[in-house]
Amino acid sequence: MRLTTFSDYSLRVLMYLALQDDRLATIQEIATAYDISESHLMKVVHQLARSGVVETVRGKGGGLRLALEPAQIRLGQVVRQAEGEGPIVECLSGEPARCRIAPVCRLPGVLVRAFNALYAELDRYTLEDLVSEPNEFKRVLALHPE
Repeated sequence: MRLTTFSDYSLRVLMYLALQDDRLATIQEIATAYDISESHLMKVVHQLARSGVVETVRGKGGGLRLALEPAQIRLGQVVRQAEGEGPIVECLSGEPARCRIAPVCRLPGVLVRAFNALYAELDRYTLEDLVSEPNEFKRVLALHPE
């Protein structure tokens, strides 16, 4: 199993913002810090803002910041929103099954339980847990440590 790049970037953006000490950050500086695409980050930030986890400030001197305290942001919820609500496998879509073995297959149940276990584990952690060593992150990202 593999999470999408969208989930990865969502978590990276949140970690970066958690390190900012009430300062606004820009998409450009986050992209530079992680050496990733600004255009991908724009989509990620848009979704994070729509979900209420990130607040955006427009205009000169604008940028983005966390809308919630890091301890309030559960990783499972972030990944669920980033991954979307699509079915894990085709036969769970609610559409008439095109798979010949659907009536006897146990795979969908196994996959549902596996994904539920993944999200349950992610729900145990918050953004605060990810950045518990802020000075180390700041050093690696070439930010100014406290």
